[in-house]
Amino acid sequence: MSSPEGRRTYTVVGLGAIGGYYGARLAAAGFTVRFLARSGADQVRRNGLLVESPQGEVRLRSVEVYDDPTLVPASDVVLLAVKTTDNGSVLGHLPELAGPGSVVVVMQNGLGVEEAIAATVPESRVLGAMCFICSHKIGPGHVRHLDYGQVTVGEYKPGAGPAGVTDAVRAVASDLEAARVPVRTCEDLAEGRWRKLVWNIPFNGLSVLLDAGTDELMADPDTRSLVEDLMWEVVGAARACGHEIDDGFVETMLRTTDAMTPYKTSMKLDFDAGRPLELDAIYAAPIRVAAGAGYAMPHTAVLYRQLRFLDQRPGRG
Repeated sequence: MSSPEGRRTYTVVGLGAIGGYYGARLAAAGFTVRFLARSGADQVRRNGLLVESPQGEVRLRSVEVYDDPTLVPASDVVLLAVKTTDNGSVLGHLPELAGPGSVVVVMQNGLGVEEAIAATVPESRVLGAMCFICSHKIGPGHVRHLDYGQVTVGEYKPGAGPAGVTDAVRAVASDLEAARVPVRTCEDLAEGRWRKLVWNIPFNGLSVLLDAGTDELMADPDTRSLVEDLMWEVVGAARACGHEIDDGFVETMLRTTDAMTPYKTSMKLDFDAGRPLELDAIYAAPIRVAAGAGYAMPHTAVLYRQLRFLDQRPGRG
């Protein structure tokens, strides 16, 4: 399934803020990249793919894009870059997109998201990728990248214990680095997921409830304190589950957000557009896993219940 140049081939499922950005970077670096778009495929075929970025514009005049998953050739690597709320519509097509011996990289938020993917493609290696990036989809084939972009990659291993930094992790990390994407590898994917939740749980939820961007949440002393309380609760949950996150990590996340370009979170954008919120993966799953380890997450649970009310409110969407 490799290209004539010997490089790995890629299929990107989802041509939004995540799939569009990383797929465009890989294509610009010379990799064969196929996109499976849920909408706007015709416009992308006509107009190409544009990524505006402070790190340099990426414009692809010719894009291999499909709207029918049965027509997409199998690739070495599949990047799953749709929201977890859309998994039901794409999981059935993953086996034909990946093929035996391929790698599926789950570029989604939340905890435990790889388990269902691994069950769907038992002949593939499954990796998780935590994307720390500020980017928006402006329209079909048009992504605006605002800040950051680092990806942390680890391999999924069923049961207890980390998988380590495997050959599959190194291979995907190498390709992303060749595409000018900063990459970290992690031995323990579950720990990497918890670390991302330290940021996702407070900022995604509070941005919806308080109708505020990251800069506003950080500028107000009360909301900044609430962010920090939620972060420490997530760190405590991770530790209860056997994943030691150092004391300095919360301060690092706060400093990073202080320096971030003002940003509306993906959950805030979904809420404003009337789309379903990723509450199961980002909130329900960590609350449930932590409870199984004997650790309660009361602040997170309150946030989750408020978000569920808003998400299920009649007339939304």
